[in-house]
Amino acid sequence: QVHLVESGGGLVQPGGSLRLSCAASGITLGSLGGYGVGWFRQAPGKEREGVSCVSTWDGDTYYSDSVKGRFTISRDNAKNTVYLQMDSLTVEDTAVYYCAADRALYPGEYGSGCPIPGLYAYWGQGIQVTVSS
Repeated sequence: QVHLVESGGGLVQPGGSLRLSCAASGITLGSLGGYGVGWFRQAPGKEREGVSCVSTWDGDTYYSDSVKGRFTISRDNAKNTVYLQMDSLTVEDTAVYYCAADRALYPGEYGSGCPIPGLYAYWGQGIQVTVSS
């Protein structure tokens, strides 16, 4: 059974940083062909938004315009984990953050950007990130 578990969320002041982790079990991110892993977020009253995604096979990445230059996605296949380093956080980054994964679902696979949420087979339970002074 596949599980994705997010960690690292919490409360941070504007301008601060957090690092989210998405630990996978039941799948091997570094297996032949790899996985596409995406980070999404959903704020109250808003649709789920794609933030960033990565191919665990070749490391290809994508960032939404709202986080480009501030967030960094990375993967550690040895630890079966994908990270999202979030710097220069603003109140607009407040949301529940989810990681999602699917086999060979690479950035740009279906047009520019990250694949849409409906294409990912596996999801974490979500973790709250609150940016507030």
